Amino acid sequence: MEQPIQGLMKTTMENIKDMIDVNTVIGDPVETADGTVIIPISKVGFAFVSGGGDVKEDEANPGKSFTGGSGAGVSVHPVGFLSVNQGQLRMVPVNCNTTVDRLIDLIPIFISKIEKRSNKNEIT
Repeated sequence: MEQPIQGLMKTTMENIKDMIDVNTVIGDPVETADGTVIIPISKVGFAFVSGGGDVKEDEANPGKSFTGGSGAGVSVHPVGFLSVNQGQLRMVPVNCNTTVDRLIDLIPIFISKIEKRSNKNEIT
């Protein structure tokens, strides 16, 4: 025989399942006009609590009855974006606060430009 708290917990867990799916963590890809594909990445956290008990029998409540409640909370925080352009994959973090982070992100672009210039100078 199923206890009343089991039904309460089952309903709450099903609702949480409906709120959180893989598309919440890895978003739907978006293609820009220049062909770049951008995929949002998020961090998801959730909490769940449920409780209940039998109400004492008295004149107002003939026979035992169940009382209970449950609650859940979900947080979604963006982490960054995956960017795919011309076969190159880059992770663009949302919290790119430091100069060092920005310089590290620019190194591949800088090297690519130097290679293009050296190739151009070799041809002429």
